[in-house]
Amino acid sequence: MEIKEYIRTHEDRFIEEWGSLIRIPSISAKPEHKGDIEACALRWKELLLEAGVDKAEVMPSKGNPLVYAEKMVDEKAPTILIYGHYDVMPAEPLELWHSSPFEPTIREGLLYARGADDDKGQALIQVKAFEYLVREGLLRHNVKFIFEGEEEIGSPSLTPFLTEHKDLLSADIILVSDTSMLDADLPSLTTGLRGLAYWELEVTGPNRDLHSGHFGGAVANPINELCNLLSRMVDEKGRITIPGFYDDVEELSAEERTMLAGIPFDEEKYKAAIDVDALKGEEGYSTLERNSCRPSFDVCGIWGGYTGEGSKTVLPSKAYAKVSCRLVPHQKHDVISQKFIDYVAQIAPPYIRVKVTPLHGGEGYVCPITIPAYKAAEAAIEDVFGKKPLAVRRGGSIPIISNFERILEIKTVLMGFGLEQNAIHSPNECFSLDMFRKGIEAVTLFHQYYTPQK
Repeated sequence: MEIKEYIRTHEDRFIEEWGSLIRIPSISAKPEHKGDIEACALRWKELLLEAGVDKAEVMPSKGNPLVYAEKMVDEKAPTILIYGHYDVMPAEPLELWHSSPFEPTIREGLLYARGADDDKGQALIQVKAFEYLVREGLLRHNVKFIFEGEEEIGSPSLTPFLTEHKDLLSADIILVSDTSMLDADLPSLTTGLRGLAYWELEVTGPNRDLHSGHFGGAVANPINELCNLLSRMVDEKGRITIPGFYDDVEELSAEERTMLAGIPFDEEKYKAAIDVDALKGEEGYSTLERNSCRPSFDVCGIWGGYTGEGSKTVLPSKAYAKVSCRLVPHQKHDVISQKFIDYVAQIAPPYIRVKVTPLHGGEGYVCPITIPAYKAAEAAIEDVFGKKPLAVRRGGSIPIISNFERILEIKTVLMGFGLEQNAIHSPNECFSLDMFRKGIEAVTLFHQYYTPQK
């Protein structure tokens, strides 16, 4: 049976299996979902066994469990390791969803739900392509799967797991579907990811909340001071002010800038899609350069004081913020993390106390476009989409990818099928059924085209 016919024949089952994963709210950021995390890992084990692996198991780690599975056809054959994650971001703000985030809903060819794209839908693409190859007797190499439950919180347990199970995870190449294309009609392959550093700040002023009439103007307000601190992190030209921040940043070559400039990009459409009137970023760089190849600094959350209905004239004791930096290749997240901590200590005034807690981070990654696995992915995408995919760096981060290379000494090919409009991490996350079908077809062809260098 041809792959297109196989997809048509089994699509209803695929969507029901997709839904069975989505209905489990496997939110790694919230401890109260520990049971859901374990349930989702078990569901993946079931689906992998049904797809045709020789064995699958839920393996313990220092944190959330990992799902490992394998199909070994010949010990002398090449091995592909497929990585994905089954944890998802929190769904809040719930009031902005048009349907329940954990009950999949199909509208106008899109499946809406948290995890529809990131990463349950994309991981399922890999499993269904594998299923087809096994059932049709077309699998010619070994395949291993490793699915984790902590990607959305920085993969803290997977790194030690890699070290402890290096032999188990040995492979010739790693294949990942957890990235996006430029557009449904503009196929692309991700060749680079930014790194990440993430912190929480706690600013303390007085030892209790104070009456703003009695103390306002005489005692420092922690929220005001936190805002002042954060405002000093980026200058008027969009440059991050942390001393030494750019020491290891490699400037874009003229060739890279020319390649990026050649990518079809409609800035007006880009602004309209997110409903902004103008864009802002580091001077001297284009939008595509800023959001993929240059570092950035963002306040991801800020809170403190009274936020209930009505008014309460209070000068708060504490204020908090969550802050992240996207990093570029050669920047070490632990080095940047310490530079940020040192800078905050340097500029914090004496009338507040500031505590900085690093949360997680990871390095950037670049995939060579000359390796056989990339060429196989390129050919597969071209066959399915009718166009040779553009090689692009993306602004997101998958921190574990750099550790795959460092610990397992294996390169990763990022063969993602998401789209920017899929709203991952946001309300109304979705995934195109058409892209789901094309993804299965393209991954099937990747397996058939891939031959490693001898």
